[in-house]
Amino acid sequence: MASPARPPPPSPGAGAESPAGAAPGSPDSPESLSSPPSGCPSGSELNSDVEEAAERPGAPRERFPGQSVYHIKWVRWKEENTPVITQNENGPCPLLAIMNVLLLAWKIKLPPMMEIITAEQLMEYLGDYILDAKPKEISEIQRLNYEQNMSDAMAILHKLQTGLDVNVKFTGVRVFEYTPECIVFDLLDIPLYHGWLVDPQVADIVKAVGNCSYNQLVEKIISCKQSDNSELVSEGFVAEQFLNNTATQLTYHGLCELTSAVQEGELCVFFRNNHFSTMTKYKGQLYLLVTDQGFLTEEKVVWESLHNVDGDGNFCDSEFHLRPPSDPETVYRGQQDQIDQDYLMALSLQQEQQNQEINWEQIPEGISDLELAKKLQEEEDRRASQYYQEQEQAAAQVQQVQGAASPASGRQSGSNERKRKEPREKEKEKEKNSCVLL
Repeated sequence: MASPARPPPPSPGAGAESPAGAAPGSPDSPESLSSPPSGCPSGSELNSDVEEAAERPGAPRERFPGQSVYHIKWVRWKEENTPVITQNENGPCPLLAIMNVLLLAWKIKLPPMMEIITAEQLMEYLGDYILDAKPKEISEIQRLNYEQNMSDAMAILHKLQTGLDVNVKFTGVRVFEYTPECIVFDLLDIPLYHGWLVDPQVADIVKAVGNCSYNQLVEKIISCKQSDNSELVSEGFVAEQFLNNTATQLTYHGLCELTSAVQEGELCVFFRNNHFSTMTKYKGQLYLLVTDQGFLTEEKVVWESLHNVDGDGNFCDSEFHLRPPSDPETVYRGQQDQIDQDYLMALSLQQEQQNQEINWEQIPEGISDLELAKKLQEEEDRRASQYYQEQEQAAAQVQQVQGAASPASGRQSGSNERKRKEPREKEKEKEKNSCVLL
């Protein structure tokens, strides 16, 4: 299959990164990337090793050759010490997103103080949960249907380590082309969302994209560009431009629909840019769980807001209070909003200055609120008086340097109104008095 002249962004058709338009079964196709690694020991063989390594922080990866090892970050979530699985690279790994949803919902619990865990061990926990979550009081038809779904889910469970075949459609935040992998989310009752939507008010894009999934749209673009029909060629160009212009795989219309669709306090999975993230909604705002291993020691950095399509969210703690990272070296790809940074810095400097200028030790104990307010006002008046005196002295020095030939020579361009009035009037009085003496 030939690729378009201007290739669209990387395909979201699989959780693993793959070139857009790769043919199924090819070395670059999602199917080849999502196959499980061979030669991995079963999870039961790892129990003793994992438990032993969990007791020792920073255990070397060599103890688990060929296996994915993840560090666990313990956070205070709704007044309970809760584990979060982190990863050391921005890979697809839907296993982590699903497990973190179940961990934050306390449906799966890990041993206290556990610090590392393998992917195989995570899948053991997940498999046990699926078996235990089987509904008890259901009809025979429902039971058979659930058991069939559970069997299908178990068959593709290994793909959670490397990537799922997820193919978005551009008509709704929960609309995906059906694939067997979607059964996992249905079985676990975990909503799966995306935000790559076409704005229904843009008629030409709506017509060009239609009800296509991503993979279907790529094939349509190729077909249209090779057509002799000018209308089809134009339609293919519009579709290609849409993919290029929305390379972040999130549109503002999609963000609005996403904010409306996700329920308050809901724990779900968000798919974007070949990556699965744990997401929730708090007071009408969407937040993504911070799972980058660089924040492993940043206890106050737990969530990152999702409020624009560019990916530069604000870091928050487990109670969704703004918390910039304490160490700038650990800042993630999404930069902290500069306005919030400046605001926090201004507050910090202001508080530091006030603490330095007011000697709280000299204030007697048992002082009333009224007396304390008076003392604070007196201190404020003293600082204001000192400020104006310094401004007067500065203005006088400027005029002495520039000379008294012109009354306007002492005016400073760019000064505020308060700086211009009082010092200039006093300087004029000085000039008048000096003339009388002469």
